[in-house]
Amino acid sequence: MSYTQELLREKFPSKQDVITEITNLEAILNLPKATEHFVSDLHGEYNAFDHILRNGSGNIKQKIVENLGGRLTPKNIQEFATLIYYPEDKITFQKENTKDQDDLEQWYLNTIARLIELLKITATKYTRSKVRKAMDPNFVYITEELLYNDQQEPDKRNYYNKILRNLVELQQADKFIIATCYTIQRLVVDHLHVIGDIYDRGPLPDKIMETLMAYHSLDIQWGNHDVLWLGAASGSALCLMNLLRICARYNNLSIIEDAYGINLRHLSMFAEKNYHDIPAFRPKTVEDASFILPDEKKQITQIHQAVTVIQFKLEGQLCQRRPELELQKLPLLDKIDWVKKEVTIEGKKYSLINTCFGTVDPKNPYELNAEELEITRSLLYSFMHATKLRKHLDFMMDKGSMYKCYNGNLLFHGCIPVEKDGEFQSFAYQGKKYAGRTLLDFCEKELRTAYAHPEVTDDFATDMTWYLWQGPLSPLFGKHAMTTFARYFVAAPETHTERKNAYFALRKEEWFCRKLMSEFSLDPETGYVINGHTPVKKGQQPILANKKMIVIDGGYSKAYQPTTGIGGYTLLYNSYGLQLVTHHPFTTREDAIKNGRDIISTKRVVNQEIKRQTVADTDIGKQIKENLQLLRELLGEYDK
Repeated sequence: MSYTQELLREKFPSKQDVITEITNLEAILNLPKATEHFVSDLHGEYNAFDHILRNGSGNIKQKIVENLGGRLTPKNIQEFATLIYYPEDKITFQKENTKDQDDLEQWYLNTIARLIELLKITATKYTRSKVRKAMDPNFVYITEELLYNDQQEPDKRNYYNKILRNLVELQQADKFIIATCYTIQRLVVDHLHVIGDIYDRGPLPDKIMETLMAYHSLDIQWGNHDVLWLGAASGSALCLMNLLRICARYNNLSIIEDAYGINLRHLSMFAEKNYHDIPAFRPKTVEDASFILPDEKKQITQIHQAVTVIQFKLEGQLCQRRPELELQKLPLLDKIDWVKKEVTIEGKKYSLINTCFGTVDPKNPYELNAEELEITRSLLYSFMHATKLRKHLDFMMDKGSMYKCYNGNLLFHGCIPVEKDGEFQSFAYQGKKYAGRTLLDFCEKELRTAYAHPEVTDDFATDMTWYLWQGPLSPLFGKHAMTTFARYFVAAPETHTERKNAYFALRKEEWFCRKLMSEFSLDPETGYVINGHTPVKKGQQPILANKKMIVIDGGYSKAYQPTTGIGGYTLLYNSYGLQLVTHHPFTTREDAIKNGRDIISTKRVVNQEIKRQTVADTDIGKQIKENLQLLRELLGEYDK
């Protein structure tokens, strides 16, 4: 008997135990495939993300319409859906707007009955034990009595109704309704995929992380903005200065100070002493910026300049330190004519604008002065030791990866670097070449090495965390270069161009998407590539390559919505197939509660399964089948 069989024998010590487990697993294989929910490029927009998570990208309302629509008006349907999304707020709103006590009690009775009916529908995909785990422990007994008894049977009707009335009379209705709403939310979506870019631009990435940490089942594919934060926590001062620059640019330094408790006072004092109020560095805000006080705006503008200059200095140091990364064209401080105030880019001279180089030594342009060095070291130490931030990033590392193969689909944030003919581009390091899948594996290995050893700050792994942010062969970037310097300091638009990797043109081709899936050992006939990273602009299509490629970055970030025209895409994958969901821009939570404002725009069927998928068709199903084989072998041992 093998070691595995010995372990199984300990877990199932009798023949009857084995038979029971085989029967249970065989039954599970025949349950419908549970729903997967795909989101991408959240960019700190917590309120919109929270709403989409609560409504399951419209899945909850769809189930209400399908099963209760014939008995409820459209207004009642929306009110019931909003209750499930925001039960605490909706109950408070109902109490405040229902004056008659009898009417309120009847609302409670009707609401609980409808919730139980909807819970029955959402529970059909799961075993009874899994449904029980999704329930509030305080109400398991009551919920199961209501859930698994038929109220239409004459012998049970009074019993059922008495339970409902007792919940109201004993003042437990509020708690029960809230608990049941969250159970429905939990069961409507079985697993969440976050395809990158939780951080940057929006104001509340920390709240998104807290929500994800409390979620029942998920995975994360790292985005280029996420890797900046992971890189900074790994000891990369260059990643840190990049993310501080972005926070200043989008008026989000409060994330650093208020959310994560990192003191920027020394940086602010240094910036005030050395930099002026240059309009090009004032914070960008999508909404009305009148709420920012003039002194605060000036302070952010000065900090923005300070971290930008430090970033450019550190870029020069890294490029000198890592010639193997072939980034010699990136640093530009040494290509400035300080007398003529010109910079040479690609052999051509351009006049400088918005200059703020007072701390740059023309003889040693990439050297940090004493105060810059102290600020950098202090901020990096604080960032690496911020307790709440470390908790969030530990979770991101634990649940994250460069890519994910899940139920036959390929999930990744950015791109697979390729030549124009579709051949995978190679990244060379220490005599080895990495391309396609092996490149992503290599990048993940280096990132994990850097994160595990933050005390080592000048090693290749730590420098690679920054390369993942903007290296030309980074699977998270996908452009020939990041022209940040030129965008700040050169007016000529040709210097701002960032040429995309050929991947972004080829992903429109079915043959190329099939090649990608084959590279990751997936079936091109049944699988899909699910991508984020590049906002789908007005007039563009999110479904490409004869439905083999689906791009779901549709503009969660308010900074992107003027060009996308929508509030984001999400994707649902259930037993019937794939649905792409388009969302309107989110307004406010209060609007959703009081006015029933939802943000679902349209649902588009990507594919319709000819035969409804079951658990047997999933990755979990494959594992169950392997376990069944081992159990049958064990059963044979008992029969000897």
